[in-house]
Amino acid sequence: MTPARRASAALDRVLDALADPRRTGRAVAMLLVLYCAVWTLYGTVAKGSQDIHFDMGEMVAWSREITFGTTKHPPLGAWLAGAWFSVFPLADWSYYLFAMGLATVSLWAAHMAAAPYLDGERRAVGLALLSLVPFFNFHALKYNANTVLMPLWGLATWTFLRSFETRKPGWALAAGFAAAAAMLGKYWSAMLLVGLGLAALADPRRGAYFASPAPWLTILAGALALAPHLLWLHAHEFAPFGYAVTSHPATFAAAAGSGLDYIIGAVAYGAPVVIGFALLRPSRAALRDTAWPAAPERRLVVLAFALPLVLPAVAAVATRSAVVSLWTIGSMTLLPVVLLSSPRLDLPRPAARRIMAAALVLPLAAVLASPMVAMVVHRQGVPNRATHYRALANEVERLWGAATGRPLRLVSSSDSLVYGTVFYFTDRPSAFEINLPGRTPWIDDARIEREGVAYYCPVDEERCMRALNARLAATPPALRTEVTIARTYLGATDRPARYVIAVVPPR
Repeated sequence: MTPARRASAALDRVLDALADPRRTGRAVAMLLVLYCAVWTLYGTVAKGSQDIHFDMGEMVAWSREITFGTTKHPPLGAWLAGAWFSVFPLADWSYYLFAMGLATVSLWAAHMAAAPYLDGERRAVGLALLSLVPFFNFHALKYNANTVLMPLWGLATWTFLRSFETRKPGWALAAGFAAAAAMLGKYWSAMLLVGLGLAALADPRRGAYFASPAPWLTILAGALALAPHLLWLHAHEFAPFGYAVTSHPATFAAAAGSGLDYIIGAVAYGAPVVIGFALLRPSRAALRDTAWPAAPERRLVVLAFALPLVLPAVAAVATRSAVVSLWTIGSMTLLPVVLLSSPRLDLPRPAARRIMAAALVLPLAAVLASPMVAMVVHRQGVPNRATHYRALANEVERLWGAATGRPLRLVSSSDSLVYGTVFYFTDRPSAFEINLPGRTPWIDDARIEREGVAYYCPVDEERCMRALNARLAATPPALRTEVTIARTYLGATDRPARYVIAVVPPR
């Protein structure tokens, strides 16, 4: 047997296992575990010449404060990070494993959501196509308030559809809890919930749905789950809403332009699935049935996919705010169902093999390329001094220990630097931005005086240095020094940078 025939036979065995109702659960679980492991390996190697992104460090910093909210985002992302690192070590590989684990859960949720609408082989092909979307691999490796939406939106969408179709109390309650979890991930999830609500209202079966207990159980479960956070918001004067409203202002023209870019970007991100659909050469009848199906069940899926995707572009114009295409990161759950569920669409086995082959080859090719990626990144450099976080944290902690002999409890610097470094301190200190201490209300002057603080800034970052000098004028440090940090990777050293470190011990 030729290599091509052996490869074809192997792909057939994979497809048969995924399509067989008796084997699909185990087969999907095995493939998703391998998917998570391979992409974690890619992230660990490809990013080995740099430190974690400061957004990831920010989540870890927030997780160290027991609270029902933050001044920027709701708390679930930080809670999840805190739970993970209460078990796993504070290491880059561990963080990439966590991030890819969430992406893998997202794919599993999409696979489960597709079950009522796609037969076994189409469902397997849909999962394969979705795994090619960069949201579920390259982007997923940077854990933040956007990537946490992938599993949450997937679960909320799946449970909503099951609740609408079955009207069973269990699915209704699950939909409410999933909706609340999505909102606790990021307030942007309001777009999903409004979109799903409009999809339910547009469905011809809405009378039976709203006459049943299902929607009211969903609302009750969601409200109960959100209640502690809502109380926190009230107590803190809805501070995160101010951040959300003011962080992306735009003129009418700019907002309209960003809305158009948002939709174009969504299509670009979903291109692997769209291209896979196009390669099947759908007929005009299949295209019409895909765009607006006759069956109400499939039409609900189209609306549940399209409305949360389109609403942000409309909201951007209405609120004079800019939207970013990356925020479509949670919107891909139903795309395979929308494109592959038409009975008028043919899916030949050779096409299914090619799609499955692409899904299996991409992560393996990425791993093979990862050492080269790491070296190229090291030579070209990365923004926000992301190659120096670990070394700077080690130096700050060393100087703090020499000057005080106590554990380090508080650190402060500019936003990207403090959150990039906080992950690497062995004492697991709390962190606050030296320019914007109001974003961390759990750290006040009394706590700083009681626990002491280590300040550090790049010498050439004027805004950070100005804030540092102002703070030290009020509280002279026990130690102030300058250090030079550089990173060496496979024998090559990046551009060195100088940092000021000031240790203010407890009083």
